[in-house]
Amino acid sequence: SSPPTVKMLGYTPPDGGWGWVVVFGAFISIGFSYAFPKALTVYFKEIRKHFGVSYSQIAWVSSIMLAVMYAGGPISSILVNRYGCRPVVITGGIMCGVSMVAASFSTSITHLYICVGIVGGLGLSFNLQPSLTIIGRYFQSRRPIANGLAMAGSPVFLCTLAPLNQFLFDRFGWRGGFFILGGMLLNCCVAGSLMRPLSIGKRGCIHSISCCTNLSLFQHRGFIIYLIGNMVMFFGFFSPMIFLAPYAKYRGVDEYSAASLLSALALVDMFARPGTGMLANTRWIRPRVQYLFSFAITYNGVCHLLCPLASGYWGLVAYAVCYGLVYGMVCALLFECLMDLVGPCRFSNAVGLVTILECCPVLLGPPIAGALVDMFGDYSYMFYLCGAVMLTAGLFLFIMNFFNYRRMDRREEDLIQSHAENSGTIQDKAEKEDNAV
Repeated sequence: SSPPTVKMLGYTPPDGGWGWVVVFGAFISIGFSYAFPKALTVYFKEIRKHFGVSYSQIAWVSSIMLAVMYAGGPISSILVNRYGCRPVVITGGIMCGVSMVAASFSTSITHLYICVGIVGGLGLSFNLQPSLTIIGRYFQSRRPIANGLAMAGSPVFLCTLAPLNQFLFDRFGWRGGFFILGGMLLNCCVAGSLMRPLSIGKRGCIHSISCCTNLSLFQHRGFIIYLIGNMVMFFGFFSPMIFLAPYAKYRGVDEYSAASLLSALALVDMFARPGTGMLANTRWIRPRVQYLFSFAITYNGVCHLLCPLASGYWGLVAYAVCYGLVYGMVCALLFECLMDLVGPCRFSNAVGLVTILECCPVLLGPPIAGALVDMFGDYSYMFYLCGAVMLTAGLFLFIMNFFNYRRMDRREEDLIQSHAENSGTIQDKAEKEDNAV
């Protein structure tokens, strides 16, 4: 008989073939979606001086962009269910390109909030969600590996964009750099063109909307645990990355060396994501993959708590390497664990609900961190707060998943026992009928 996932999907996922080309397209889209808001931090110091704003105010640029990227999840889900992944990603690429070109002509920080934050963030949302969804349609048995390879786009692009942005800034200033980046973002349109749809049919507009507003997932215990843990985690997830380069400059590191920290982090992250995907795909880890996710988040928190103890450039390099490893693990498992819980059929709906609820901590996390820096004039408190938040989220997920797995095991044992009893009853009836004959 067919596996349960195949029965739910109504077709057999190719698990290869053109699917690897789709993974490459997702690699580009996801790379820009996650790396771009972080790589922009290279320009923040000069933009802050240009507009005369505080650390907290400049942090809102990346924060709004990330928050809109997450909040746009349900809209993206509706469009994907109605029109497919390819046109949505192409539209997102155009929006991102136009947003950065328009931002290069900004005359106030508010203009950057609108162009980079809102328009650019929505464009990134149209790149991210379809890229995650289409991998679940093309892969089943190799899905963790495919997800790990696609998610590796983020560190590869961050490793490239961080020094490139520093070069563009030195050569053309922040306005010229933004203009050139706008042209580069149009490559998302090329990535979208690679996402050839499978012949599974598109849903009507009303059905797409009702599917993405279906709240039955809130009755799913595993989904609720995942959602609460992630919402806590995201309060401290992005801030250390956003403030790493400014923190290094604050500690007396020169600008290119500060940018190289992001490259070192991204280099480790680059190998951590596919490596984690391969680890998660093993027969020992995959049945309990939520534990690996919990461990990665907990380890992430420990790294941030220890960061203020790092002294000098090489101490920060050591932190960046450790951070890159656990950051890559979290990102590789983030959506794989969600798909493990809800399955590929409900993933589009689930990721839309998750992202819109997570946009609040994503939006507030970096400005709160920036406010701590403004208040104390020291970055240490920001790292302590983020570390404590991540540690709390990781321990919560580990404990709750332990009880959830135990409950699932008991239910499975009861089903096996019930099936055995029913089989025994049927066999007894058959024997009695044979004796009667």
